[in-house]
Amino acid sequence: MDEYLDEASWQSLERAHQERIDATTAAHLERRKHATKHPVDDFLFVYYSYRPAQLRRWHPGIGVRLAGESARTRGGWKYYRYDGSAAFVDRDAFLATRSITAAFVRELLTATSQRAASYSCFGMHEWAMVYRLTPEQVRHADWPLRLGAAGTDQVVESQQIKCSHIDAYRFFTPPARTLNVLTPTRETQISMEQAGCLHANMDLYKWAYKLSPAISSDLTADCFDLARELRELDMRASPYDLSALGVEPLAIEAPAGKAEYVAAQQLFAKRADALRARLIEACDAIATVAQ
Repeated sequence: MDEYLDEASWQSLERAHQERIDATTAAHLERRKHATKHPVDDFLFVYYSYRPAQLRRWHPGIGVRLAGESARTRGGWKYYRYDGSAAFVDRDAFLATRSITAAFVRELLTATSQRAASYSCFGMHEWAMVYRLTPEQVRHADWPLRLGAAGTDQVVESQQIKCSHIDAYRFFTPPARTLNVLTPTRETQISMEQAGCLHANMDLYKWAYKLSPAISSDLTADCFDLARELRELDMRASPYDLSALGVEPLAIEAPAGKAEYVAAQQLFAKRADALRARLIEACDAIATVAQ
């Protein structure tokens, strides 16, 4: 049985969501006007395909009907219908094109949640992405390498590289790929992804927005917030010196840095576990609709 929200109630929820996202994205949008780059804060809008305007759009999720005349405009939104009294996500339309995606997301997240988390990568993926590159070739060339090119290469060669995430591994330089003890592929993603991985946990945001508007925007925003914090840890542990941005470097090449990284990684993994469970529950609700 669908839940009905009266006009005042859902508009209040919509405004609260918009205010939340406006506060989160304001700095990025201002930088974009001036073509100013920020390797931490811009990542979620450069690497991921969801735009700030899409993130700002509020959805209650499948099974909720929005009453009132103001909901009429949603009848023109993708996957929505307006039946004369309320707007709602059209279950049949969503499932007709997105059921395969929902099934894949559920399988991936369930497998990840059932696999023991690993905390032995120490964020070396960012180092492997610049291994043996010239300063002009590195992705964030506007920012210096903390140890210089030679020092960075030495760290990569002295540490074990153990990356299980295909979308981090695919950005490794060719010589760095041969140093990774694992060989993640798109075909092995479901069998290899694990819950200690920063990028797997960042990707909860990707899986959330790929299920929009069938899931609530609150869940998508919660995944976004976690991804933003994870990205900061990711770049703190990277070879770049971003101290000018207030991003304190974390020296993962030293024992103390490794310990700090793992402690943060474990705390983030607990938060990610809770969000992963909510996403699986949302996938189950979508699957229930399909039956």
